[in-house]
Amino acid sequence: MKVFPFKIPKAGEKSFIYQEDNEPLFYDKLHAHEEIQISIVLKGSGELIVGDTLSSFHPSDIFVFGSNLPHLFRSELGDGNSFMKTLFFTESSFGSLISELKEHKEVVQFLNEINKGIKITSETEMIKRKFNRFSKTSPLEQVVLFFEILQLLVKAQKKTLSTFPSLRNYTENEGKRMGKIFHLIFSEFHREITLNEVSGLANMTPNAFCRYFKQHTKKTFFEFLLEIRLENACKLLRRNSEMPINEILEMSGFNNISHFNRKFKNYKQMTPSQYRRGILEG
Repeated sequence: MKVFPFKIPKAGEKSFIYQEDNEPLFYDKLHAHEEIQISIVLKGSGELIVGDTLSSFHPSDIFVFGSNLPHLFRSELGDGNSFMKTLFFTESSFGSLISELKEHKEVVQFLNEINKGIKITSETEMIKRKFNRFSKTSPLEQVVLFFEILQLLVKAQKKTLSTFPSLRNYTENEGKRMGKIFHLIFSEFHREITLNEVSGLANMTPNAFCRYFKQHTKKTFFEFLLEIRLENACKLLRRNSEMPINEILEMSGFNNISHFNRKFKNYKQMTPSQYRRGILEG
């Protein structure tokens, strides 16, 4: 399958596509597509890349990605199947109806917000119930459900996920190159990764690679790698209450306790021990 661009299979003349992904792993290649995506995660957890930002996903999370916004769901192994329900549509899916809705200020704001990707933080149970009715209703009822979900999304509280909008169309070659880079980062973050190694993988000089990576992610390569390592450390702290912090930092690609503590505190505004204690007490 291509990384960039990614084609959503069309279903006849439908105005939107409803899709269920119930697999051991979600599609784990960085990809983008013309369609706006509304997804609710029902099972599974892992890392989420949206635009230039690393985040995470868990059951009951609801995300909305704007058109051509690069994203990647990387499921954690050993969690059983990952299950997600998704709606795909474009602003032209319903003819002039979306354009007429855009006369309303809150709809315009919503369409601007999703260009950077959003996580829905309220109305989640109501949205989940409406998603669960999709596969059991007629096409006409599905259209009604779609606009009910859209209305809830517009009114819900939201968290912006990325720092740059989904305005750029990526070529297939760019997508393959970034896919290789992200695969190296995710699979090898626990060891030293040199600039020569990763730039060689991208078939670029180190200087050209640094410019290229920052252009695509708004972060330097080592800033992004550091985030991956710190997110892994957070995951281990949450899941392994008895694992020594020295072991956690080594498994996350750090080799110095003071360096790890300093970077972790800058990232989470607390020490690793405080972070673990907060999880246990919460």
